[in-house]
Amino acid sequence: MTLQQEKKAEEGTEGTRPRIETFDDILPYIGEAGRYQWFLFVILLPFTFVYAFLYFAQFFITLVPEEYWCKVPDLMNANLTDEQILALSVPPPQFEELNGDHPSNYSRCSQYITNWDEVLKSGRTEADPSWTIGKCQNGWSFNLTNVPYLSIAAELEWVCDQSYLGTTAQSAFFAGSIVGGLIFGYIADHYGRLPALVLCNGVGFFASIGTAFCTSFWSFVLSRFIVGTSFDNCFNIIFIIIIEYVGPRYRTLMANMSFGIYFAFASSILPWIAYWVSDWKILSVVSALPLVVAFVTPWIVPESARWYIMNGRVDKAIELLKKFEKVNKKTVPLEVYEEFARSCDTAMKQSDKQAGYNYTVVDLFKLPRLGRITTILVIYWLVMIMVFDGHVWNMKLLHSDVFTSFSLASITELPAALILALFLDRWGRRWMGFFSMVLCGVFSFVALALPKGAWAMSMAIFARLGVNISANIGFQYAAEMLPTVVRAQGVSLIHIIGYFAHIVGPYVVYLAKIHAALPLIVLGTLSLIDAALTLTLPETLDQELPETLEEGNSFGKEQSFWWFPCIKSSQEKRKKYRRKLGATNAGFNPGSLQRIESTRL
Repeated sequence: MTLQQEKKAEEGTEGTRPRIETFDDILPYIGEAGRYQWFLFVILLPFTFVYAFLYFAQFFITLVPEEYWCKVPDLMNANLTDEQILALSVPPPQFEELNGDHPSNYSRCSQYITNWDEVLKSGRTEADPSWTIGKCQNGWSFNLTNVPYLSIAAELEWVCDQSYLGTTAQSAFFAGSIVGGLIFGYIADHYGRLPALVLCNGVGFFASIGTAFCTSFWSFVLSRFIVGTSFDNCFNIIFIIIIEYVGPRYRTLMANMSFGIYFAFASSILPWIAYWVSDWKILSVVSALPLVVAFVTPWIVPESARWYIMNGRVDKAIELLKKFEKVNKKTVPLEVYEEFARSCDTAMKQSDKQAGYNYTVVDLFKLPRLGRITTILVIYWLVMIMVFDGHVWNMKLLHSDVFTSFSLASITELPAALILALFLDRWGRRWMGFFSMVLCGVFSFVALALPKGAWAMSMAIFARLGVNISANIGFQYAAEMLPTVVRAQGVSLIHIIGYFAHIVGPYVVYLAKIHAALPLIVLGTLSLIDAALTLTLPETLDQELPETLEEGNSFGKEQSFWWFPCIKSSQEKRKKYRRKLGATNAGFNPGSLQRIESTRL
């Protein structure tokens, strides 16, 4: 609809008003980016804090100081300094420790075993290499210079042979997100988006508080599993609700900028909250506080109008739209609402007629080319999540000041959002996704070639920027590429499989126990593989999105491998494709997502 048409439509001019056939058709009358939409934009802030805190809080709850050594009570009671204790009781590092994460000039997992009373009486200041070497017998001492508190991992001594426990607990969190996605997705589809949003955040709130009372590995795993059930849906449900009330031409900007600004801010201040409170139990409670917003959600967040329409409650959808109309100071003719109601009723009847054959995700694999595209999308997203999580967890291995490095890496969400808002609808998804993952892979290998410190951290931050850009592109790629008849189920399948990548991701960093270089080698290699996979997919910018399985199977066949959408002379730009309303950002087009369980996008 042109601006002139919008003006005429708002004036109710007969004969020139476009037909009201879809929800997007009525938005220009209500206001596509008016006061109410910006009010919703602000409301998104606390939920973004919820998302960031749930995602990253466990990183700091289980953070182990870089320097630790076997505790020897006899020496600790002798008024010796840490340096003197280390010189007497700790042997040089073993071979595997020299090649593992955080190599040092002393062993973290072994000690000399001798009669310490006699050693103290003799006045020795250095160990005798002939003394017996054994495992730590009385726990560990930690240097709290860089990490000024004992996390639950340090308190329960998840180090050396038990260092995998922290990684396992993180995997349990994401295993919970799979269960939560199914449970809250069912609630969202059958009882409404708002009930699912309230319950999801409520569960996360009480389980996060419960984390502070954990005293063992198993109680912690159970608590984090339950917290994990609220992850993703705690934010994504309201994110989709808000985006569906924004006009199609504003969705790219509002979707990317809201997430970019809020998420970058929330995740970059979390390290300093952890540093300031310096107590993992208090941090568990503080990180749960944004979840309190769940209990006021029904009074500040509207239900999804599309969910009302899907369930035959068109009157409730129109009631909501009339509220938005007043806030945006619009005047919508009665016949517009009447025509919208008739269109919704007609669409529902047609949907019922077409329900004779229920398409499933299995249908995506019945046609060869569509099956190949779907398989590539699954692998593409799976690898993407592994690289993203790997770079998040790898920050603690690259610089001793993990709080600063984590904060700086998190801020890259903002430039990633700006780049996408400015260029995604000009350059296209395919080549932009390719170059961003190449950027991630190249800087991962550059960081590997540099000694641990500020330069290696800087290169890792650039790598993180690359995967941030690519992840946000992948956020919508599948929603634009899969055919309408199975789009929701296909996107759900891709994102559910992505949860398994979340489970595996922390173990990529655990490879540093074998060799310090392995995490970045794996992350760099996976980035380049993902970049190559991107080029095997068709471009979706400015294309008519596929409706049927047959259209999905033939989608992109006519595209040249070297097609760059930003080059006007490109062959595909001259083809007469019908550009659907909102197709420039179908990943944030609720019309293509309304059937997704738990709105996982």
